[in-house]
Amino acid sequence: MLPTSARLLRLLSLLQARRFWTGAELAERLEITERTVRRDVDRLRTLGYPINANCGVAGGYQLGAGAALPPLLLEDDEALAVALGLRSAASGTVTGMEEAAVRALAKLEQVLPARLQKRVKALHSAVVPMHLAGPPVDAELLTVVAGACRNHEQLRFGYGDRKERSTRRNVEPHGLVHSGARWYLVAWDLEREDFRTFRVDRMAARPELGRRFSRREIPGGDLGAYVSRSVSTHAYPVRARVIVHAPREEVAQQVSPLTARLEALDERRCVLESGGAGLDGLALHIALLGHEFEVLEPPELTEHIRVLAARLARTAKRSAR
Repeated sequence: MLPTSARLLRLLSLLQARRFWTGAELAERLEITERTVRRDVDRLRTLGYPINANCGVAGGYQLGAGAALPPLLLEDDEALAVALGLRSAASGTVTGMEEAAVRALAKLEQVLPARLQKRVKALHSAVVPMHLAGPPVDAELLTVVAGACRNHEQLRFGYGDRKERSTRRNVEPHGLVHSGARWYLVAWDLEREDFRTFRVDRMAARPELGRRFSRREIPGGDLGAYVSRSVSTHAYPVRARVIVHAPREEVAQQVSPLTARLEALDERRCVLESGGAGLDGLALHIALLGHEFEVLEPPELTEHIRVLAARLARTAKRSAR
Protein backbone atom coordinates (compact mmCIF):
# COMPACT_ATOMS: atom_id res chain seq x y z
CA MET A 1 0.00 0.00 0.00
CA LEU A 2 1.22 3.51 -0.80
CA PRO A 3 2.09 5.87 2.08
CA THR A 4 -0.87 8.04 3.12
CA SER A 5 0.47 11.28 1.54
CA ALA A 6 1.23 9.60 -1.79
CA ARG A 7 -2.13 7.85 -1.73
CA LEU A 8 -3.96 11.13 -1.16
CA LEU A 9 -2.22 12.67 -4.16
CA ARG A 10 -3.15 9.64 -6.27
CA LEU A 11 -6.77 9.82 -5.07
CA LEU A 12 -6.91 13.54 -5.88
CA SER A 13 -5.51 12.87 -9.35
CA LEU A 14 -8.22 10.27 -9.99
CA LEU A 15 -11.00 12.60 -8.83
CA GLN A 16 -9.73 15.34 -11.14
CA ALA A 17 -9.44 12.98 -14.10
CA ARG A 18 -13.11 11.94 -14.16
CA ARG A 19 -16.37 13.51 -13.01
CA PHE A 20 -17.65 10.52 -11.00
CA TRP A 21 -16.16 7.45 -9.31
CA THR A 22 -17.78 4.73 -7.25
CA GLY A 23 -16.13 3.76 -3.99
CA ALA A 24 -15.39 0.31 -5.38
CA GLU A 25 -13.64 1.77 -8.44
CA LEU A 26 -11.42 4.01 -6.30
CA ALA A 27 -10.63 1.17 -3.92
CA GLU A 28 -9.59 -1.05 -6.83
CA ARG A 29 -7.41 1.65 -8.42
CA LEU A 30 -5.67 2.47 -5.12
CA GLU A 31 -5.54 -1.16 -3.90
CA ILE A 32 -7.20 -0.29 -0.60
CA THR A 33 -10.55 -0.95 1.05
CA GLU A 34 -13.64 1.21 0.55
CA ARG A 35 -13.43 2.13 4.24
CA THR A 36 -9.94 3.54 3.63
CA VAL A 37 -11.30 5.44 0.63
CA ARG A 38 -13.87 7.12 2.89
CA ARG A 39 -11.16 8.10 5.39
CA ASP A 40 -8.92 9.49 2.63
CA VAL A 41 -11.83 11.49 1.20
CA ASP A 42 -12.37 13.02 4.66
CA ARG A 43 -8.67 13.94 4.80
CA LEU A 44 -8.91 15.71 1.44
CA ARG A 45 -11.96 17.61 2.69
CA THR A 46 -10.00 18.91 5.68
CA LEU A 47 -7.41 20.20 3.18
CA GLY A 48 -10.09 22.25 1.42
CA TYR A 49 -11.10 19.98 -1.44
CA PRO A 50 -14.91 19.90 -1.84
CA ILE A 51 -15.79 16.26 -2.52
CA ASN A 52 -19.44 15.32 -2.90
CA ALA A 53 -20.53 11.84 -1.86
CA ASN A 54 -23.76 10.00 -2.71
CA CYS A 55 -24.97 6.94 -0.84
CA GLY A 56 -26.83 3.94 -2.21
CA VAL A 57 -26.42 1.59 -5.16
CA ALA A 58 -25.57 4.41 -7.58
CA GLY A 59 -23.48 6.25 -4.99
CA GLY A 60 -19.96 7.49 -5.38
CA TYR A 61 -17.63 10.47 -5.21
CA GLN A 62 -17.34 13.63 -7.27
CA LEU A 63 -14.95 16.56 -6.94
CA GLY A 64 -17.09 19.67 -6.54
CA ALA A 65 -16.57 23.40 -6.92
CA GLY A 66 -15.27 25.21 -3.85
CA ALA A 67 -14.84 28.80 -2.74
CA ALA A 68 -11.27 28.82 -4.10
CA LEU A 69 -9.54 26.85 -6.83
CA PRO A 70 -7.58 24.00 -5.23
CA PRO A 71 -4.20 22.85 -6.56
CA LEU A 72 -4.51 20.73 -9.70
CA LEU A 73 -2.47 17.66 -10.55
CA LEU A 74 -1.54 17.41 -14.23
CA GLU A 75 0.09 14.61 -16.17
CA ASP A 76 3.05 15.54 -18.41
CA ASP A 77 1.00 15.68 -21.60
CA GLU A 78 -1.76 17.69 -19.84
CA ALA A 79 0.73 20.25 -18.51
CA LEU A 80 2.29 20.56 -21.97
CA ALA A 81 -1.11 21.12 -23.57
CA VAL A 82 -2.09 23.75 -20.97
CA ALA A 83 1.20 25.63 -21.40
CA LEU A 84 0.88 25.75 -25.18
CA GLY A 85 -2.77 26.77 -24.92
CA LEU A 86 -1.91 29.60 -22.54
CA ARG A 87 0.79 30.85 -24.88
CA SER A 88 -1.75 30.92 -27.69
CA ALA A 89 -4.30 32.75 -25.52
CA ALA A 90 -1.63 35.24 -24.41
CA SER A 91 -1.10 36.18 -28.05
CA GLY A 92 -4.67 37.45 -28.30
CA THR A 93 -6.78 34.71 -29.88
CA VAL A 94 -9.57 35.33 -27.37
CA THR A 95 -10.53 38.90 -26.41
CA GLY A 96 -9.90 39.76 -22.77
CA MET A 97 -7.79 36.68 -22.01
CA GLU A 98 -4.32 38.00 -22.82
CA GLU A 99 -3.35 39.36 -19.39
CA ALA A 100 -4.87 36.46 -17.45
CA ALA A 101 -3.16 33.96 -19.76
CA VAL A 102 0.23 35.60 -19.20
CA ARG A 103 -0.20 35.45 -15.41
CA ALA A 104 -1.31 31.81 -15.48
CA LEU A 105 1.51 30.88 -17.84
CA ALA A 106 4.08 32.46 -15.52
CA LYS A 107 2.78 30.40 -12.59
CA LEU A 108 2.75 27.18 -14.59
CA GLU A 109 6.19 27.54 -16.17
CA GLN A 110 7.68 28.30 -12.74
CA VAL A 111 6.83 24.80 -11.52
CA LEU A 112 7.21 22.83 -14.76
CA PRO A 113 9.90 20.14 -14.61
CA ALA A 114 12.98 20.93 -16.71
CA ARG A 115 12.11 18.22 -19.24
CA LEU A 116 8.73 19.82 -19.90
CA GLN A 117 10.13 23.35 -20.05
CA LYS A 118 12.42 22.23 -22.86
CA ARG A 119 9.52 20.63 -24.76
CA VAL A 120 7.33 23.73 -24.39
CA LYS A 121 10.10 26.04 -25.61
CA ALA A 122 10.97 23.72 -28.49
CA LEU A 123 7.39 23.47 -29.69
CA HIS A 124 6.72 27.17 -29.26
CA SER A 125 9.86 28.19 -31.14
CA ALA A 126 9.06 25.78 -33.98
CA VAL A 127 5.55 27.15 -34.52
CA VAL A 128 5.16 30.58 -36.09
CA PRO A 129 1.61 31.86 -35.47
CA MET A 130 -0.15 33.50 -38.41
CA HIS A 131 -3.30 34.82 -36.82
CA LEU A 132 -6.09 35.25 -39.31
CA ALA A 133 -8.17 38.39 -39.03
CA GLY A 134 -11.29 37.11 -37.35
CA PRO A 135 -14.06 38.72 -35.29
CA PRO A 136 -13.35 39.04 -31.54
CA VAL A 137 -15.00 36.59 -29.14
CA ASP A 138 -15.75 37.50 -25.54
CA ALA A 139 -13.91 35.20 -23.11
CA GLU A 140 -16.84 35.04 -20.66
CA LEU A 141 -19.25 34.04 -23.43
CA LEU A 142 -16.85 31.34 -24.62
CA THR A 143 -16.55 30.00 -21.07
CA VAL A 144 -20.35 29.80 -20.62
CA VAL A 145 -20.80 28.01 -23.95
CA ALA A 146 -17.97 25.57 -23.25
CA GLY A 147 -19.43 24.81 -19.81
CA ALA A 148 -22.86 24.14 -21.31
CA CYS A 149 -21.27 21.71 -23.79
CA ARG A 150 -19.42 19.91 -21.03
CA ASN A 151 -22.39 19.72 -18.63
CA HIS A 152 -24.98 18.91 -21.35
CA GLU A 153 -27.13 21.95 -20.52
CA GLN A 154 -29.43 23.64 -23.01
CA LEU A 155 -28.65 27.18 -24.17
CA ARG A 156 -31.00 30.01 -25.13
CA PHE A 157 -29.50 33.02 -26.88
CA GLY A 158 -30.08 35.74 -29.41
CA TYR A 159 -28.35 35.17 -32.74
CA GLY A 160 -27.66 37.39 -35.73
CA ASP A 161 -27.26 35.73 -39.14
CA ARG A 162 -25.12 36.93 -42.05
CA LYS A 163 -27.94 39.28 -43.13
CA GLU A 164 -28.00 40.78 -39.61
CA ARG A 165 -31.42 39.33 -38.85
CA SER A 166 -31.83 38.57 -35.14
CA THR A 167 -33.57 35.42 -33.86
CA ARG A 168 -33.90 33.57 -30.55
CA ARG A 169 -32.39 30.10 -30.49
CA ASN A 170 -32.94 27.24 -28.05
CA VAL A 171 -30.30 24.55 -28.56
CA GLU A 172 -28.53 21.55 -27.10
CA PRO A 173 -24.82 22.46 -27.41
CA HIS A 174 -22.52 19.58 -28.38
CA GLY A 175 -19.10 21.16 -28.95
CA LEU A 176 -16.94 24.12 -29.95
CA VAL A 177 -14.66 24.20 -32.99
CA HIS A 178 -11.93 26.80 -33.54
CA SER A 179 -10.92 27.35 -37.15
CA GLY A 180 -8.02 29.68 -36.38
CA ALA A 181 -10.08 32.72 -37.34
CA ARG A 182 -13.49 31.97 -35.86
CA TRP A 183 -15.18 29.98 -33.10
CA TYR A 184 -18.14 27.77 -34.06
CA LEU A 185 -20.73 26.04 -31.88
CA VAL A 186 -22.27 22.78 -33.10
CA ALA A 187 -25.68 22.28 -31.51
CA TRP A 188 -29.04 20.57 -31.95
CA ASP A 189 -31.62 23.28 -32.69
CA LEU A 190 -34.75 22.30 -30.74
CA GLU A 191 -37.14 24.30 -32.93
CA ARG A 192 -35.70 23.20 -36.29
CA GLU A 193 -35.07 19.66 -35.01
CA ASP A 194 -31.70 19.42 -36.70
CA PHE A 195 -28.02 20.12 -36.07
CA ARG A 196 -26.88 23.66 -36.78
CA THR A 197 -23.54 25.51 -36.77
CA PHE A 198 -23.43 28.90 -35.02
CA ARG A 199 -20.66 31.49 -35.09
CA VAL A 200 -19.95 32.37 -31.48
CA ASP A 201 -19.17 36.01 -32.33
CA ARG A 202 -22.76 36.37 -33.57
CA MET A 203 -24.27 35.07 -30.32
CA ALA A 204 -25.71 37.43 -27.72
CA ALA A 205 -23.33 38.16 -24.86
CA ARG A 206 -25.55 36.67 -22.13
CA PRO A 207 -26.94 33.24 -23.06
CA GLU A 208 -29.32 31.52 -20.64
CA LEU A 209 -28.75 28.00 -19.35
CA GLY A 210 -31.59 25.48 -19.46
CA ARG A 211 -32.22 21.92 -18.37
CA ARG A 212 -29.85 19.01 -18.94
CA PHE A 213 -30.10 16.81 -22.03
CA SER A 214 -28.77 13.54 -23.44
CA ARG A 215 -26.20 13.92 -26.20
CA ARG A 216 -27.13 13.03 -29.77
CA GLU A 217 -24.81 11.52 -32.34
CA ILE A 218 -23.07 14.12 -34.52
CA PRO A 219 -23.62 13.47 -38.26
CA GLY A 220 -20.43 11.78 -39.40
CA GLY A 221 -19.26 11.54 -35.78
CA ASP A 222 -16.73 14.38 -36.08
CA LEU A 223 -17.31 17.98 -34.97
CA GLY A 224 -14.56 19.45 -37.14
CA ALA A 225 -15.74 17.65 -40.27
CA TYR A 226 -19.32 18.72 -39.62
CA VAL A 227 -18.31 22.39 -39.32
CA SER A 228 -16.20 22.08 -42.47
CA ARG A 229 -19.21 20.78 -44.43
CA SER A 230 -21.54 23.39 -42.96
CA VAL A 231 -19.26 26.35 -43.65
CA SER A 232 -17.59 25.32 -46.91
CA THR A 233 -20.63 24.02 -48.81
CA HIS A 234 -23.99 24.03 -47.02
CA ALA A 235 -23.89 27.76 -46.27
CA TYR A 236 -23.72 28.73 -49.95
CA PRO A 237 -26.44 28.81 -52.63
CA VAL A 238 -24.19 27.08 -55.20
CA ARG A 239 -22.23 23.89 -54.52
CA ALA A 240 -19.84 21.82 -56.58
CA ARG A 241 -18.13 18.41 -56.47
CA VAL A 242 -15.11 17.69 -58.62
CA ILE A 243 -12.45 14.99 -58.88
CA VAL A 244 -9.02 16.57 -58.50
CA HIS A 245 -6.11 14.65 -60.03
CA ALA A 246 -3.78 15.14 -57.08
CA PRO A 247 -3.31 13.39 -53.70
CA ARG A 248 -5.62 14.57 -50.95
CA GLU A 249 -2.67 15.55 -48.74
CA GLU A 250 -1.31 17.85 -51.44
CA VAL A 251 -4.67 19.56 -52.10
CA ALA A 252 -5.27 19.93 -48.34
CA GLN A 253 -2.25 22.22 -48.19
CA GLN A 254 -3.86 24.51 -50.77
CA VAL A 255 -7.39 24.85 -49.40
CA SER A 256 -8.82 25.65 -45.97
CA PRO A 257 -11.34 23.32 -44.31
CA LEU A 258 -13.58 26.40 -44.23
CA THR A 259 -13.61 26.70 -48.03
CA ALA A 260 -13.63 23.07 -49.18
CA ARG A 261 -14.07 19.49 -48.04
CA LEU A 262 -11.77 16.76 -49.33
CA GLU A 263 -12.15 13.00 -49.57
CA ALA A 264 -9.47 10.69 -50.94
CA LEU A 265 -10.41 8.46 -53.89
CA ASP A 266 -7.03 6.78 -54.19
CA GLU A 267 -3.36 7.71 -53.84
CA ARG A 268 -3.49 10.10 -56.81
CA ARG A 269 -7.02 11.55 -56.75
CA CYS A 270 -9.49 13.13 -54.35
CA VAL A 271 -13.01 14.56 -54.37
CA LEU A 272 -13.33 18.25 -53.58
CA GLU A 273 -16.63 19.74 -52.38
CA SER A 274 -16.99 23.50 -52.17
CA GLY A 275 -19.60 26.22 -52.24
CA GLY A 276 -19.86 29.77 -53.42
CA ALA A 277 -22.12 32.65 -54.41
CA GLY A 278 -21.91 31.73 -58.10
CA LEU A 279 -20.51 29.20 -60.54
CA ASP A 280 -18.02 31.67 -62.06
CA GLY A 281 -16.28 32.12 -58.74
CA LEU A 282 -16.25 28.37 -58.10
CA ALA A 283 -14.80 27.67 -61.54
CA LEU A 284 -11.98 30.15 -60.95
CA HIS A 285 -11.33 28.87 -57.42
CA ILE A 286 -10.96 25.26 -58.59
CA ALA A 287 -8.90 26.17 -61.67
CA LEU A 288 -6.42 28.16 -59.56
CA LEU A 289 -5.48 25.01 -57.64
CA GLY A 290 -3.35 24.13 -60.64
CA HIS A 291 -4.43 20.49 -61.01
CA GLU A 292 -6.35 18.58 -63.67
CA PHE A 293 -9.92 17.93 -62.56
CA GLU A 294 -13.28 16.49 -63.63
CA VAL A 295 -16.69 17.99 -62.78
CA LEU A 296 -19.10 15.66 -61.01
CA GLU A 297 -21.81 18.21 -60.22
CA PRO A 298 -23.48 20.47 -61.09
CA PRO A 299 -23.31 19.91 -64.87
CA GLU A 300 -23.70 23.68 -65.44
CA LEU A 301 -20.24 24.17 -63.96
CA THR A 302 -18.67 22.62 -67.06
CA GLU A 303 -20.10 25.36 -69.28
CA HIS A 304 -18.87 28.08 -66.93
CA ILE A 305 -15.39 26.55 -67.05
CA ARG A 306 -15.54 26.46 -70.86
CA VAL A 307 -16.51 30.16 -70.99
CA LEU A 308 -13.80 31.07 -68.50
CA ALA A 309 -11.17 29.13 -70.46
CA ALA A 310 -12.19 30.85 -73.72
CA ARG A 311 -12.02 34.28 -72.08
CA LEU A 312 -8.56 33.58 -70.67
CA ALA A 313 -7.38 32.25 -74.03
CA ARG A 314 -8.56 35.42 -75.81
CA THR A 315 -6.85 37.55 -73.18
CA ALA A 316 -3.59 35.64 -73.60
CA LYS A 317 -3.80 35.96 -77.37
CA ARG A 318 -4.33 39.74 -77.20
CA SER A 319 -1.55 40.17 -74.65
CA ALA A 320 0.92 38.27 -76.88
CA ARG A 321 0.56 40.72 -79.79
